[in-house]
Amino acid sequence: MTAGLDDPANWSAETRLVRGGLDRSGQGETSEALFLNSGFVYETAADAEARFKGEQDGFIYSRYGNPTVAMFEERLRLLEGAEACFATASGMAAVFASLMAQLKTGDRVVASRALFGSCHHILTQILPRFGVQTTLVDGTDLNQWEAALKPGAACVFLETPANPTLELIDLQAVSKLAHAAGARVVVDNVFATPMLQKPLEHGADVVVYSATKHIDGQGRCLGGAVLSTRQFVDDLLMPFMRHTGPSLSPFNAWVLVKGLETLPLRVEKACGNALAVAQHLETLPGVERVIYPGLASFPQKALVAQQMSGCGGTLVAFELSGGKAAAFSCLDRLKLVDISNNLGDSKSLITHPETTTHRAISDEERAAIGVTSGLVRLSVGLEGVEDLKADFTQALTNRI
Repeated sequence: MTAGLDDPANWSAETRLVRGGLDRSGQGETSEALFLNSGFVYETAADAEARFKGEQDGFIYSRYGNPTVAMFEERLRLLEGAEACFATASGMAAVFASLMAQLKTGDRVVASRALFGSCHHILTQILPRFGVQTTLVDGTDLNQWEAALKPGAACVFLETPANPTLELIDLQAVSKLAHAAGARVVVDNVFATPMLQKPLEHGADVVVYSATKHIDGQGRCLGGAVLSTRQFVDDLLMPFMRHTGPSLSPFNAWVLVKGLETLPLRVEKACGNALAVAQHLETLPGVERVIYPGLASFPQKALVAQQMSGCGGTLVAFELSGGKAAAFSCLDRLKLVDISNNLGDSKSLITHPETTTHRAISDEERAAIGVTSGLVRLSVGLEGVEDLKADFTQALTNRI
């Protein structure tokens, strides 16, 4: 073997995503094994005691850990460059666990205002029931971050790019402010994927994913993950996960392991398609503005270059003149692109955030983050780009 190739740290990202965490059974299978069992047996009662005490390696119960789930966790850990990873049943389970594992009554969270609807609900509706205060700020305004963090905080939570407006937050600057205030920084990195952005490299402490998106990316299963230091995972996250139960199923973990193998290829293709579609949308009638980090018109180009790689991701947002009626007309006239609130899929998917993903947020909050009645969010897939452009041309030309 070539020197150094026995250490995954020396592998490229692509190699890690095909071979990272591989743990073959005695059968010598090529593909990763699927362990659907819920429990495990021990040679002796003393072995069982030793495992429960943490003195002996091995699995105890699939709610605690499972060989197939462990392969997924290790593969994603290697890609992210984190010390540890714990998989969850869904992306929202990952978000909730990353917060609840570290917060207590009397703590305070400072979060960006532009958030996915369910994240917004956790921060503004659920956490306050447990005596945790949340302060929302304009994520692009460092002065607001500084003012909100000045009294101190336990945690910072943010998305970048944000859902659905794609605004970026300066990870390095916010992390510096947060750490000075004694806060951990939790970043939802689902829009960028680990292929395009590594929040830990820019100062974040915890990264969460909905593995349902891009990582599976083919509409098959739910899953999530939390990545951080070994201390955070072992001391805070693992006890919360073990005793509350939002664990990832072995079957879903196996699907996600296989999804990781093709993640670079799918993200690269979708990014190229997204840029071409975004540029095309700028030429079509009724489109007031197009929001995409890879466009020359994107107002945060310098920040894109500073903390993201690639052309800007797989998501495009655009605003139509005519509000909700115009948005619904566009969605209903599309022939290839599907109406769906999911994203990061091989199939191009489109939704109207005001009436779906951000419906439960107040009118005032939607206005504050730029979710207007004419705003549409497009997740660009792997179809032929000329077919996608033609679909939007026919949907937006001569609309009734």
